Amino acid sequence: MNISANISAITANQTYLNTNANNVANINTNGFTPSQTTFSDKNQTVTAITATNSGHGLAADLVGNLVAVNSVAANVAGIQTQNKMFGSLLDIKA
Repeated sequence: MNISANISAITANQTYLNTNANNVANINTNGFTPSQTTFSDKNQTVTAITATNSGHGLAADLVGNLVAVNSVAANVAGIQTQNKMFGSLLDIKA
């Protein structure tokens, strides 16, 4: 796995969290239609696609937030591990 895959996953999860925050902030706004974010994974790149979805509920957003936060933490740990491994390889080579 490469760092760019981790970064794209973190960025996609940030889009998901931003969309959910907007849904929660506007839940009582008359005429507001909530949005839903879906993920696409192609060539080790994760992208987030956001579209309006009137059938999407707050409960799904809250559960999804927990998943997104844990996914970001896992990807950050992956980047840190790659950084340590790369640093060790450089130390061995030198």
